[in-house]
Amino acid sequence: MTVVYYNGEFHDDAVTLDINDRGYQFGDGVYEVVRVYDGRLFTAREHFERLVRSAGEISIALELTVDDYIELCQQLIDKNHLVSGNIYIQITRGVAVRNHVFPAGASPVTLMYTYEAARPVEGMQSGVNVITAEDFRWLRCDIKSLNLLANVLNKQKAVEAGAVEAVQIRDGIVTEGASTNVYRIKDGTIYTHPVNHLILNGITRRVIKECADEQSIPFVEEAFDVEQLLSADEVFISSTTLEVTPVRQIDEQIIGEPGPITRKLQQAFEEKIQSGR
Repeated sequence: MTVVYYNGEFHDDAVTLDINDRGYQFGDGVYEVVRVYDGRLFTAREHFERLVRSAGEISIALELTVDDYIELCQQLIDKNHLVSGNIYIQITRGVAVRNHVFPAGASPVTLMYTYEAARPVEGMQSGVNVITAEDFRWLRCDIKSLNLLANVLNKQKAVEAGAVEAVQIRDGIVTEGASTNVYRIKDGTIYTHPVNHLILNGITRRVIKECADEQSIPFVEEAFDVEQLLSADEVFISSTTLEVTPVRQIDEQIIGEPGPITRKLQQAFEEKIQSGR
């Protein structure tokens, strides 16, 4: 039995969702996924600060604070005895008869639940294959919205090609993966797309930047093209669920075994997890 939080109350195992919820009709909402290691939240404050920002960008007035969300997450961990896994948080604009315009008087609908998930050890150790794909998402990728159809299509394209991720390309420039941030390493320097409306400012990305700074590894936020990606010494991707995962092959181009800088970042990230950051 799983305890779920829904609109101010905890429920055992299941809740009833309204068919007029704008999250279903329009993808009108935002979400976050927070990682739990050994029963402890990891980077929860950063995730919920981003949730508040995303909600504000689409004019959803949240009724809870960052501290409220963290407390609710901790209660879900305790109630579900979660040791290793994730907490999914979704907030929609509310329930109203279907109409494109914002409904007057609608209240946000909040759903939170936990699920067990092992760490991606195999991929982190041996590396993964990825493909490239056109980035045809909307132009506000900095908002972690429920509008993920373009991401889903590219992720499915990757899986059908025997890969784990699609590295997305917009006008010749590498932006990010379907559900990850993307990095290339060349001559000892890490390069990744700058934070703007074309990518999501990943929480794991921020931790990696901290790790690089602490390890005196140059971290450059600079756009790069496909040729630069394919000629990199090392490539890796990151996300809340994939952590720091090396890339060994992109399309038909072999990048190689996980390299020394990626390994150093993995070790530094592991230390962040163990310390609770």
